[in-house]
Amino acid sequence: MKEANIGKERFYRRYGVLLSFIIIFSVLALTTPGFLSLSNLTTVLRQISINGILAVGVTFVIITGGIDLSLGSTVALAGVTAALFARQGGDALALPLIAGITTGLVVGLVNGLIVTRGKVAPFIVTLGMMTILRGTALVVSDGRPVSNLSNAFNAIGGGDLMGIPIPILVFLAVVVVSHVILDRTVIGRYVYATGGNEKAAYASGVDTDRVKMFVYVICGAFAGLAGIVLASRINTGQPNAGVSFELDAIAAAVIGGTNLSGGIGKVTGTVLGVLIIGIINNGLDLLNVTSYYQQIIKGVIIIGAVLIDRNKR
Repeated sequence: MKEANIGKERFYRRYGVLLSFIIIFSVLALTTPGFLSLSNLTTVLRQISINGILAVGVTFVIITGGIDLSLGSTVALAGVTAALFARQGGDALALPLIAGITTGLVVGLVNGLIVTRGKVAPFIVTLGMMTILRGTALVVSDGRPVSNLSNAFNAIGGGDLMGIPIPILVFLAVVVVSHVILDRTVIGRYVYATGGNEKAAYASGVDTDRVKMFVYVICGAFAGLAGIVLASRINTGQPNAGVSFELDAIAAAVIGGTNLSGGIGKVTGTVLGVLIIGIINNGLDLLNVTSYYQQIIKGVIIIGAVLIDRNKR
């Protein structure tokens, strides 16, 4: 009996998120008109791409036992910065892309430095940075949207490549690269070791501060990339964009099985978490559920994800 229970627990831990996704998808397919249409499913994938990029990035941080609450503000600042370079005329993409991703890299570097060198809790550091970056985005843009962007830049968020929306391809590229880093490289093993037992990892020769710097930098870079995709998709750099994006990203990672206390998490699980949140939001839209109720439901999902994570531990 005990062995059977242990087997069920292992099965749930390994396939619970996938089963949850299949159940939710099936229910929406049966109850929501138009949910299974190709155009709607493509729209869902396009919509989740930004949250997916952010969620994969924050998965690195959470695995080490950290957190990043500055994601939404980083998206806004990176989007505004990229848009400023994209409105100068011409179809050159190099400068906007470099500017947006570099902005995210610098934010991640600052977060990592304060966490590792200043020994300040990640929650406090990134909470403060969330406010600083939002203000910086407003200052840089003079409090107004940055518009009149080049067609080449706008194509990043609104264009297709071989019939596949470019945001989806960007998200897939982020997933593949991140999966390889975490599962196939030495630094990936160090990330898990740092989150699992930082003192033991340090005693084994792992430079845990450098590992933490790495995860915050990669998380910031992905947030910068997400800011570029968002600015391109809405055709403006919005200083007020990205509000609460960090909550959706963290929720997706936790729903996907990433442990908030560190040491456990998979990119594939995070992708399933992103898909679950995305299809729920889409289903509620198709059922004409007002945004007020959607916020309540989203909050319940976040709390539920944390409770599930606590029970697993």
